[in-house]
Amino acid sequence: MSHPTGRMNRTKQKPRDFRSAMRDIFKYCKPWYTPIMAALLFSVGSTVLSIIAPDKMADLTNSIGAGLAGSIDLDGVKSAIIGILIIYCSSGLCTCLSNYLMISVMQHISWSLRKDISEKINRIPLGYFDRVSVGDVLSRITNDVDTLSSTLNSSVTSLVQGLTQFIGVIAVMLITNWVLALTAIGSSLFGFAFMLIVIKRSQKYFRSQQKNLGAINGHIEETYSGHDTLRIYGAQEEAGREFDRINDDLYKTAWKSQFFSGLMAPFMSFIGNFGYVAVCVVGASLALDGSIDFGTIVAFVAYVRLFTSPLSQISSSATRLQSAAAAGERVFSFLSETEMRSDAELGDAPQRILGRVEFDHVSFGYIPDKPVIRDFSAKVEPGQTVAIVGHTGAGKTTIVNLLMDFYELWSGEIRIDGVPISSMKRSEVHSLFGMVLQDAWLFEGSFRENITYGKKDLDDERMIEVCKAVGLHHYISTLPNGYDTMLSESGSLSEGQKQLLTIARAMVENAPMIILDEATSAVDTRTERLVQQAMQRLTSGRTSFVIAHRLSTIKDADLILVMDHGDVVESGTHSELLRKGGLYAELYNSQFDREDDAARAGGRA
Repeated sequence: MSHPTGRMNRTKQKPRDFRSAMRDIFKYCKPWYTPIMAALLFSVGSTVLSIIAPDKMADLTNSIGAGLAGSIDLDGVKSAIIGILIIYCSSGLCTCLSNYLMISVMQHISWSLRKDISEKINRIPLGYFDRVSVGDVLSRITNDVDTLSSTLNSSVTSLVQGLTQFIGVIAVMLITNWVLALTAIGSSLFGFAFMLIVIKRSQKYFRSQQKNLGAINGHIEETYSGHDTLRIYGAQEEAGREFDRINDDLYKTAWKSQFFSGLMAPFMSFIGNFGYVAVCVVGASLALDGSIDFGTIVAFVAYVRLFTSPLSQISSSATRLQSAAAAGERVFSFLSETEMRSDAELGDAPQRILGRVEFDHVSFGYIPDKPVIRDFSAKVEPGQTVAIVGHTGAGKTTIVNLLMDFYELWSGEIRIDGVPISSMKRSEVHSLFGMVLQDAWLFEGSFRENITYGKKDLDDERMIEVCKAVGLHHYISTLPNGYDTMLSESGSLSEGQKQLLTIARAMVENAPMIILDEATSAVDTRTERLVQQAMQRLTSGRTSFVIAHRLSTIKDADLILVMDHGDVVESGTHSELLRKGGLYAELYNSQFDREDDAARAGGRA
């Protein structure tokens, strides 16, 4: 079976390596190149000024040294001190300006990344979230973006400063005295070799650290969202073992990455001290020969500090860039995920919706070459209530997901009033349906905000009318602040009350078509009768799709579609299907028998 991809925006997945990740990062930063370059120029200026300072220190030292043998040139000493102060103050000012610009830019980049990820989430097919945990996505929005921003902020300027200082100091040292310059450089070659080894060894650990961080966030989110289920089934130990495994992996990779990163400072400090000793020994021998003066030795001691310092700075920045690259790799791999088709050139839904729906040879699967829906065809007339039943995994919810255009079809077409949904904007398709799912979704807010979600201009009269219809008005009226009571202040809502809230929300939406996915599964028998009455008013005159396991709730449906392994194997009314004696009759009779057994057991109790 062919899987058409013309309707999808496919972007090639980025290679998982440092160079590619850094290229993506710098490409993303392109709109901020101007302030970044200004920050780097200030950083370079600060570094150049700091390189000039030791030469002035040498002049000051020589002036004082000459004064010890005769009269001190106080004006010269004073000028040298003022010059040194001006240089260091100017260097500090340039550093402040550089930091200010980089912090501002990186915060803008963080804001932009979070915004892009938020918008990307709305363009990614639901299939992505079927294979990636919510916690991992959250980790990319929070941890990875923060890591990328903070490390770039500290690493880029440090790297530029280090390289500028390193090159500048070498040039100045060679001009001043090539023998001492080679001595300082030779003593620091070990630092270079060690830095390259650390960078090469630590890259994989920084990548693994970010990956494990996403994994532990995903595990925690899933575990605590299903905490009651864990306790009921006694799976706390198993969940704990899985947490310990991921936590151990995170500990090991974080320890190794930080260990390699932490090696740099003490080792480079040793190299610096070794350089001091080498310069002093060679400088002393040259001074005894009269080749150099004492001020040159003092200047070179400062140069050694300026020379070894950028080595440590460069190595530290390089290891931090490993972390930035690992975080950027995860962020940009998400941003490059396959998107749903673009709505830009698509049309709107028909102005007047009758509610005629056609499934024309629809095929679909969540995994390539593993179809869930096979050549599905059905016609639903306006105003009909269509029930979709079948065993678990038969494809009932998948049909609704395809009708809502949540997934791309492999083949076939779905039409509403003769218009293919693939030619409509996705938002237009969604606006045609009110939906009540098996799992009630409520957010932190008042009852009013939850009921009128997306309909802020709804008047109180209509809201109260809807709540009376579903049997919620009396309960809400007894609360301290009525409809303005926050859900958290109302105590613990039962599952049935939560479902009634979502049903009220669907009634407020007043969409031309309705989808009910096990909408009464969480309510008791008495509440179910109330909800059924409300549903009859809700679905009156509207095309309705009802997914039901409790077959007693769909006896009055105009059309019942019986699905098995992705195919419609039977269709008709309740009475017609019972007379056929097929799969529907088997499902209904087995359910009826279970209800009778339960009733008899309850009577004996």
